[in-house]
Amino acid sequence: MKRYLPLILLILVAIFMPLFVTNPYHLHTVIMVLLYAYLATCWNIVGGFAGQLSFGHAAFMAIGGYTSTILFGQMGISPWIGMLVGGIIAAFVAVLIGLPTFRLKGAYYAISTIAFATGFLVILQTVKTVGPIQFGGAEGLSIPFLADATFLDFQFLSKVPYYYIILVFSAIILFVSWYIDRSKLGFYLTAIREDEDAAKALGINVIRSKLIAAGLSGFFTAIGGSFYAQLFRYLEPHHIAGPDFSTQMIFLAIVGGIGTVYGPFVGGIVLTAVAEFTRVNFTDLPPGTHLVIYGVAVLLVILYFPKGILAPLQDLYKRLFSKKQSVER
Repeated sequence: MKRYLPLILLILVAIFMPLFVTNPYHLHTVIMVLLYAYLATCWNIVGGFAGQLSFGHAAFMAIGGYTSTILFGQMGISPWIGMLVGGIIAAFVAVLIGLPTFRLKGAYYAISTIAFATGFLVILQTVKTVGPIQFGGAEGLSIPFLADATFLDFQFLSKVPYYYIILVFSAIILFVSWYIDRSKLGFYLTAIREDEDAAKALGINVIRSKLIAAGLSGFFTAIGGSFYAQLFRYLEPHHIAGPDFSTQMIFLAIVGGIGTVYGPFVGGIVLTAVAEFTRVNFTDLPPGTHLVIYGVAVLLVILYFPKGILAPLQDLYKRLFSKKQSVER
């Protein structure tokens, strides 16, 4: 029981966080930290477990965000339903991208994701309407605020409900990652990542396993995009579908520990918190200084902890726990 005491304390802190973080700006920052950690974990399903690098996951975010926004703002359908519809569409698109590229060796999947994300961004920036559907073009889309909004409308006057929603989403994606890691699919993906030819020789359906990973990753990433849309109530094409979100997911996953269950989530929390701290506290320095500090932090982690920061944290916890046990005996 004592072994899980730190985890229990962490869960309790997460549950009661809004009681201590009452400033709306600070709570919003915590929400964004959790969102980035969530997205990094989503990316890790295909990029880490399957070893298929994707540089265009922001497109799946945009699919989720635009789908729920259009369905809600122009058709009156609840964002919760739009969120699921956007996730299904993103999963379908992810599978379509993987169908031809997963049959080839090399960087074809990575190149395809870049090409798709770039093309999709151009479409969002240039297309304003398709029939009765409004996409907004470069101006983007805004979500109308309802004065009498209910839970089904996914609109709240306080940041607290958004915090608990992203907390639940984070718990779900961590559980999904944990389950995949311990399932047959997880073993298949690990074998494919380490040696695809050997995996084929063992009778593993390589393409099917990769497609499942890509579909799951795209689905949950789109869920994050829908949450982002409801949180800000405005979608700007270059921000949500541009390369920034895609590269952030990759950096956070690599720094935290690519291919592990909890590494990308831990990396998302640590690095996003560092980035926000430097952005706020180094305002007197030349513009972009906080980005330099953030980049140096990423570089140091990659140099000294190539397997990610999760591994040394786990080692430290084991040493402290074993030492405590020996003292008690």
